[in-house]
Amino acid sequence: MHWSRGLALAAALAALAAIAALAAIAAPVAEYERAVEQARRRWAESPHGPLLERILPPTFEAAQLPQTGSRGADLVVQYCVQCHNLPNPAMHNPEKWPGIVDRMVVRMRGNGNLGVLMEEMMAGVQAPSEEETKALVAYLRRHGQRAIDPKRYPELEQPSGQSFRLACGQCHVLPDPRRHTAAEWPAVVARMEQNMAWMNRVVGNRPDPREPQLRVNEILSFLQKYAKRS
Repeated sequence: MHWSRGLALAAALAALAAIAALAAIAAPVAEYERAVEQARRRWAESPHGPLLERILPPTFEAAQLPQTGSRGADLVVQYCVQCHNLPNPAMHNPEKWPGIVDRMVVRMRGNGNLGVLMEEMMAGVQAPSEEETKALVAYLRRHGQRAIDPKRYPELEQPSGQSFRLACGQCHVLPDPRRHTAAEWPAVVARMEQNMAWMNRVVGNRPDPREPQLRVNEILSFLQKYAKRS
């Protein structure tokens, strides 16, 4: 009897801990979503809104940010969504993020390669402090895309690896398949499909169904074959 009561108590405590963990994640996500929505309303009122909306695809959600509720995630939402849709830290490898953030901070201060237009576009936009910039870069680098090691995956140079190599290498370094489990990869690839469709609409391209980047089954087959073990 005491044994069964102990199990019941342990199960109840585990359930409470799970609920508390979900609540801890839900609160910052709700704040993030409000910040993103506020930014989109500002774009709608700006003559430069259509340009800002086209900088990044709108396919990455606040709940998908790594370490939700951390200072790094907070800074991404606080500063990055002022000018464009939410960036995925994995859109660049760690080595690229410092230069990209430096360039963005210059633009947020109203400087950059568009002169007066840049100053007008950044009206009301706040730039991070030097300390915040360092924290932001550290977060983005920590969760940046880890490039695949070609020596570890000789199949990359074979026909079975061609679709993955050509498709995913267009926009970022080739990701290590071990970044996700086999069960997670389909959703990730689906989001990449959405990104590519969005970019084609923005630049006016019409996808050619014969192109290897559209062979999703081949891409998934490669990624799931070498995926992280769950």
